[in-house]
Amino acid sequence: MKAVVLAAGEGVRLQPITLTRPKHMIKVGGKPLLEHCLNAIKASGINEVLIVIHHVGNVIRDYFGDGKKFGLQVEYLEQKEVLGTGNAVGTVEPYVKDDFLLVYGDLLFSGEAIEKVLNLHKKEKAAAVMAVVPVESPENYGIVELENDEKVMRIVEKPKRDEAPTNLANAGIYVFSTEIFEKIRKTEASVRGEFEITDAVSLFLKEGKKVLAAEIPRGGWMDIGRPWDLLEANSWVLKRMKHRVLGNIEDGAHLIGPVTVAENARIRSGAYIEGPAFIDEESDVGPNCYIRPHTSIGKRVRIGNACEIKNSIIMDNVHIGHLSYVGDSIIGENCNLGAGTITANYRLDGKTVKMMVKGEVVDSGKRKLGAILGDNVKTGINALFMPGVKVGVNSWVGPNLTVTRDLPSNKIFLAKQNVKSRSF
Repeated sequence: MKAVVLAAGEGVRLQPITLTRPKHMIKVGGKPLLEHCLNAIKASGINEVLIVIHHVGNVIRDYFGDGKKFGLQVEYLEQKEVLGTGNAVGTVEPYVKDDFLLVYGDLLFSGEAIEKVLNLHKKEKAAAVMAVVPVESPENYGIVELENDEKVMRIVEKPKRDEAPTNLANAGIYVFSTEIFEKIRKTEASVRGEFEITDAVSLFLKEGKKVLAAEIPRGGWMDIGRPWDLLEANSWVLKRMKHRVLGNIEDGAHLIGPVTVAENARIRSGAYIEGPAFIDEESDVGPNCYIRPHTSIGKRVRIGNACEIKNSIIMDNVHIGHLSYVGDSIIGENCNLGAGTITANYRLDGKTVKMMVKGEVVDSGKRKLGAILGDNVKTGINALFMPGVKVGVNSWVGPNLTVTRDLPSNKIFLAKQNVKSRSF
């Protein structure tokens, strides 16, 4: 059986991180989301993969190549226009001759989740089998109504909370027969001008075709749609990965719990690192730093003296100057944070942190959430970022500046000075 992985979306809600990379290539626990996805597919026994790409698709091609070093056979197909999941699946018809696995490439899930869907397909030979997962906020998902815990009756897209027929969400993992292509051709575009795969599945239901659902545990699946979801995903991976210490740990450094220190990384004396945590190749931490749980530090990162990093993703080639604090934040590649840079992560009134997502203010539901900095951001000494703010790529934030709202890309922001001359 071949696996089809959808990796064409732009990930607009994850900007500014996705301004310079596909959503699927954001690293959590030291590996891109898409690599975690492919590893789960491989663990289920499938080694032929077709990846549908579009936005900055060359980044995906360059990273995975033909798939050999990942133990897979990987091919690519470019979706010319991003016109929905149905359109994306329809483009693969010439490349798929038999029943196939379909997964969304921006999810985290276990190999066991795929196996549950595959096993139900082998047992029942239905026109379609889909994974469903219990969720706390059904209004954010396509919700699936079942009969006898297995037979799909209908799919309701993002119902109001009090109108949701169940709390079982479409988990974005399917096995389809090739009949799905005929149904895709019969679907109509949504009000957004997109063709959705769930509409094609609904056509199966209208024709009385057997569509079944395999329920997977909530702990074995994660959807990543908003910036703070990346921090949850990072934690999810760090808790499940096998940790190894290979780098140079100086006398006086302390590693507590599951911690990975990659080859050629250096942990200087006085550093205190609590796992789960990940420190990638050629990074240099300390001295006298505190790296708190659920932190991933990328390649060639320098964390200066007396810094504290907590529950954060620090991407490759970042420099964080001494006496800085980064909490519950994401720092893009090639950022340079001046000494004393602070990302505040807690509101004075103790309320949950809100963030701008696609032009709307969204409540993250998190009482602790810091800043999101795009690639190549520079800060001067003592720059301060208030909870939930974002900074676009290539922007500079001057010394002693307090950032209270989102800042766009490619700008320089300086504090205005009032200097008066005075005679002595």
